[in-house]
Amino acid sequence: MKNGWIKRSFPKSLYGRAALILIVPIVTLQLVVSVVFIQRHFEGVTAQMTRNVELEVQYLLDLVLQASDPDLANADVAQAARDLQIEILLPAARSIIDTRPFYDLSGITITQLLYVAVPGLKAVDLGSNGRKVALLIGTRHGDVLMQIDRRRLSASNPHQLLVLMIFTGVLMTVIAFVFLRNQLRPIRRLSRASEAFGKGRSEPYRPSGATEVRLAGQAFSDMRARIERQIEQRTLMLSGVSHDLRTPLTRMKLALSLGPETAETNELARDIADMERMLDAFLDFARSDALDDPASVDPAALVQEVAGRYGDQVEVRDLPPPMQVQLRALAIERALQNLIGNARNYGTACVVSLEAREKALVFVVEDNGPGIPPDLRDAAVKAFTRLDAARNQNRGGGVGLGLAIASDIARQHGGLLRLGESETLGGLKAELVVAR
Repeated sequence: MKNGWIKRSFPKSLYGRAALILIVPIVTLQLVVSVVFIQRHFEGVTAQMTRNVELEVQYLLDLVLQASDPDLANADVAQAARDLQIEILLPAARSIIDTRPFYDLSGITITQLLYVAVPGLKAVDLGSNGRKVALLIGTRHGDVLMQIDRRRLSASNPHQLLVLMIFTGVLMTVIAFVFLRNQLRPIRRLSRASEAFGKGRSEPYRPSGATEVRLAGQAFSDMRARIERQIEQRTLMLSGVSHDLRTPLTRMKLALSLGPETAETNELARDIADMERMLDAFLDFARSDALDDPASVDPAALVQEVAGRYGDQVEVRDLPPPMQVQLRALAIERALQNLIGNARNYGTACVVSLEAREKALVFVVEDNGPGIPPDLRDAAVKAFTRLDAARNQNRGGGVGLGLAIASDIARQHGGLLRLGESETLGGLKAELVVAR
């Protein structure tokens, strides 16, 4: 993209972009006014004042040239020079050269105009004395040295307007920043509340600020309330259905245990066991929305604890050093148990590892089973989805909720569940990513 570097150079935050929108017009206005002012001052005013002095210098030179000798020239020009407030020496007591400080921009205009208007001008000294302009002019009576007050050729203190303008601009920018921060504070509060809700927390939030921000905040509050109500209803429905179904299943188990043991009763007992396992999965799926409160947990120790329940059947690798992170330990434990259970059902080897990143934790569970094709991985994390063609269903009688529960827990922690192919074992690689 041709303009990609421009987009990358812009601030990423709303505060930075708003500040840029505020600063750019002010700086542009300052530059335009400064350029116009400088052009008018250094070219217009300086040129007009210099032309007035040129006439006086020319008048004095005419008096010098009209005299028959240098003594008469000094006598004729002395009174006129005092009246015009110009110091004149004939012959010149010293020689000068063209000098001008680099910052003296008006001196460029003065020098150019004087060389054009004054015949016989040899040098213009603007640097030896900042308050005087020295001119060395050649005449038939010898060199004449004239010294003129600099204030007569250009305005004094031209920087005062620029300093005042810059100071005023900086002051107004600071005031605007204060108001800008107050306007952006409600947006940052809305952002924090949204981020917390995405991680499964419900922070207190009250809409405030400008009308548009209030409307957005109220819409977020309404959306959060609807989502929480929907989650609560789903949890109650699944919990109620699962609980109500346990009663007839218990009666069926009791009736089978009291009757004679036959091939048919054994088959019915296995079906009842499968139904109870399904109900347990439904309850786990319902409880995935009812997360425990965050607490300071060492994620590496949590992985060791969960994997240790399976003994030698699960291998633990690449754990980071001990650290304390705010996590919902029970929810993460439930997700890891589902991922490890899937790995054990569909493979003979299972490896669990943990990667600690700056803003996320990645729990990785790998197996050597048949894996899941890339085109079916999105469907695999949906509830009640069983991929008969992808996984060996003879190894497990699940109802398609294990990955869905882990995915829900990851999303409620501000993360996601990624499915891929294990590079070391060749089977499924499940990455449970949670925000730190």
